[in-house]
Amino acid sequence: MTTGEIIKNDIFPVRPEDTLQFLLDRMTEYKVSQLPVVQNNAYLGLVIEDDLLEHVGEMRLEAVASKHALKLIFAFENQHVYDALRLFHAHSLDILPIVDEQQQYKGVITLKNLTDFLAENMASDAEGGIIVLEIGNRDNSLSHISQIIESDNTQILSSSVRSFPDSTRLEITLKLNRTDISSIVAAFLRHDYIVKGIYNDKRGYDSTRDRYDQLMRYLDL
Repeated sequence: MTTGEIIKNDIFPVRPEDTLQFLLDRMTEYKVSQLPVVQNNAYLGLVIEDDLLEHVGEMRLEAVASKHALKLIFAFENQHVYDALRLFHAHSLDILPIVDEQQQYKGVITLKNLTDFLAENMASDAEGGIIVLEIGNRDNSLSHISQIIESDNTQILSSSVRSFPDSTRLEITLKLNRTDISSIVAAFLRHDYIVKGIYNDKRGYDSTRDRYDQLMRYLDL
């Protein structure tokens, strides 16, 4: 799952000698707010739409580059797609340029094709139940969690871990390959896991009693 696997080449890079109006027209055409700037196939940086709007449209990009430095934001083609996702979020990107080890431009990733790729590879389209657990960060034993699930002849299709600021708690979301997950939920409760949520359980598992028991155990601490 590297960025090189999902490179797109239908958004063409611009050059320093292109006019600002040409850049703005391309941004409108591609429906993006950034474009990669490339010269002789070497990636120079990202140009941002807001940096162009205050200037005369027929000026060349190189004429204003010193005032608004190009943003050197990119990912290498052998980086994991999770690194790309982090960069999209950190810089509010529409596109992310991809380069090789020699900083040669290879193409871009768009936010849409990244989310499509993640959806396909995280089994979000596959039918199956979802269990959300809450655990302490010192109790993050994925091997034990997997053992409980696999002992019930079930597989984990995908998993994710969410942390919370100023908290020692973690939230683990598990997508399983079956919708009848009541026995797995019961197994987690027997092992004193906190089950925060249950989704797509075709048997409509009623966790009311188990949640009450969890509350009683918590109050007894």
